Amino acid sequence: MTQTELTTAAQVSKSWPFEEARKLVKRYPGGKRDGAGELVPVLFETGYGPSGLPHIGTFQEVLRTTLVRRAYEVLTGGHPTRLVAFSDDMDGLRKVPDNVPNKDLLTAHLQEPLSRIPDPFGKYESFAHHNNAMLREFLDRFSFDYEFVSGAERYNSGAFDEALKNVLRHFDAIMGIMLPTLREERRKTYSPVLPISPSNGQVLQVPVEVVDAESGMIRFTDVTGEVVEQSILGGKSKLQWKVDWAMRWVALGVDYEMCGKDLTDSVTQSGRIAQVLGGRRPEGLIYELFLDEKGEKISKSKGNGLTIEQWLDYGSEESLGFYLFREPKSAKSLHVGIIPRAVDEYWQFREKLASQPVEQQLGNPVWHLLRTNGEQPGAGDKLPVTYGLLLNLVGVLGAHATREQVWSYLANYVDNADPAAHPALDALVTRALAYNRDFIAPTLVRRKPEAGEAAALAALDEELAATSDDATAEELQNIVYEIGKDPHYGFETLRDWFKALYETLLGSAQGPRMGSFIALYGVGNTRKLIAEALAEG
Repeated sequence: MTQTELTTAAQVSKSWPFEEARKLVKRYPGGKRDGAGELVPVLFETGYGPSGLPHIGTFQEVLRTTLVRRAYEVLTGGHPTRLVAFSDDMDGLRKVPDNVPNKDLLTAHLQEPLSRIPDPFGKYESFAHHNNAMLREFLDRFSFDYEFVSGAERYNSGAFDEALKNVLRHFDAIMGIMLPTLREERRKTYSPVLPISPSNGQVLQVPVEVVDAESGMIRFTDVTGEVVEQSILGGKSKLQWKVDWAMRWVALGVDYEMCGKDLTDSVTQSGRIAQVLGGRRPEGLIYELFLDEKGEKISKSKGNGLTIEQWLDYGSEESLGFYLFREPKSAKSLHVGIIPRAVDEYWQFREKLASQPVEQQLGNPVWHLLRTNGEQPGAGDKLPVTYGLLLNLVGVLGAHATREQVWSYLANYVDNADPAAHPALDALVTRALAYNRDFIAPTLVRRKPEAGEAAALAALDEELAATSDDATAEELQNIVYEIGKDPHYGFETLRDWFKALYETLLGSAQGPRMGSFIALYGVGNTRKLIAEALAEG
């Protein structure tokens, strides 16, 4: 496929990264250019608040932004781009996180800039430096292509000084935008500029008066009660959140930034402020938020979320990217129960990729995920055993099953059943063992078969006894089908028969294609399961 063919197909693709990227093509029809007419990079930004450790929300925002970035590069035939991961580490610490040591240390520094608070972990020069390091390690772990920018460094070095003066020049206009959005009590103390107290180093939420915009001087009442005239330049202030966001867009020249639905109002107000400052609101996607298994909004304080580490304990990195790719404008459940399906659906889409025409490839999540890593989509890969089937096998083997045991059974089903020959499958074996240990084994209960079910199981056993050990999964599936369709056993539908097999043999309400399971577990071992079930009856 030539670049021209790819670009042509991308121009009409309905895949959401291309739809987002077309906003940027419309913004810059001939590409983003400087005063001399030279192409310059389109700037993508993601934001991070380092009052806590990076989490799955951080990952999804960087991943989704990268997907749009790569789509833009395809649409434009390779126009330059940059991705900035911005840390708002000049922000004041409002609350001590639950998941840190030395809470008393942080409590003593509440309201101070995160970059000036001691590191409770004792590793870095500040709490922000620690969390920023974790962010970079986190992003590097997934090989994201990004540039890290520290807000505190920009404030302290004077890099934002001209932008801060610009805020003072338009102080009244910004107040005119913000005050109508605030409650009466909040209006009394609101200021676009938050001075750093000269007496205790805290970020102050106090009214300020502009003394001289060109020199950056303001007047305010310090916590001591003293009226102070102080410059806001060189790290002596921090802008209020929505003003800071707008200032950053203008100062850095941000062209694209997405955010969660909870920041919808912030996007509107920050966009108006950016216009006042002489800039332009970036393009962007407002995505829906994650929900827990009860359908409730995920909250860090509630602890009802799912961490990256938890996902990777039970599922692959690719499956996480796949899950986050799909339908960003729809609310998504985020709990361990959705991981197995995400793994199997990822591999289903991956297997299809090579045989799809280009227009379908561009709608395939795997195509986009491969390009985030700089990989060219190639021949389709296939997982020889689905993750769901692996989980059923491990569930039967029990909570104390080992990797070696699982691979011994896989030899019944997989050609060249050597972990070294199937590294992706081997990684899933380890995760299946963990998932089974933590979530399946404690809940499995095999029920006794009812009379008609027992008769059908006995018939299945008789058929299997006459079947060779090398029977294919399809042949075994046909045997199961024929018994389920026999009216003698009283099943209204095949679904009822399969449900009975799952509940009496596997201890689960759902399960795999039984032919595949029997081929994997072995005819003899399956007969033992049937014997155990009949003995219970």
